[in-house]
Amino acid sequence: MIKEIEVGKVIHFYTKIKVAAIKILNNELRVGDKIHIKGHTTDFNQVVESMQKEHQQIEVALPGEEIGIKVSDYVREGDIVYKVIEE
Repeated sequence: MIKEIEVGKVIHFYTKIKVAAIKILNNELRVGDKIHIKGHTTDFNQVVESMQKEHQQIEVALPGEEIGIKVSDYVREGDIVYKVIEE
């Protein structure tokens, strides 16, 4: 069974480097987690390969933090980020 938990929201997208700035709202997000980014025209899954907070590599992002992750496709401000949990 696959479950999705909302963890954050895209607050900015850096087109040239394909990095999404994400505000973590619920739960935590870890390197290696599978995420689903969904919005008006966005809908794809990927694994979090690396995360940065203030240009420093981090392993875990907690609620309230703003992080950057490299994404495999275009995202838009307001897109929702879900953590995919396979049970």
